[in-house]
Amino acid sequence: MTKMDIYIGLNDMEEKNQKFENSKYISVLKNVCLNYNVPFSFHLTEGGYINNSGEYIQENTLILSFIGIDKTVVNEIAKDLCIFFHQESVLITISEVESYKINYDNVFKENL
Repeated sequence: MTKMDIYIGLNDMEEKNQKFENSKYISVLKNVCLNYNVPFSFHLTEGGYINNSGEYIQENTLILSFIGIDKTVVNEIAKDLCIFFHQESVLITISEVESYKINYDNVFKENL
């Protein structure tokens, strides 16, 4: 199964700083995923990168994760977030993962 992560910096590409509170970016991110009707998870972290001008930038970063979602859908979400968050780019990583679920009903029945 494929896991894809989108890394979205929160500094505005022109102003070079974060224009809004983290909660506003998170709200937009959740609404975008809701509109695409995809399961997701995310976390907020801090990161650094070298921008197109060769300048080292540190900023808050949202990492949005998907498992088993079609690559074309993830690309469309990434494009939307790049525009909405006013980024020069967002980073997408792809990795193969093994996944399985523990089902509550089965666990409950095992313990009876």
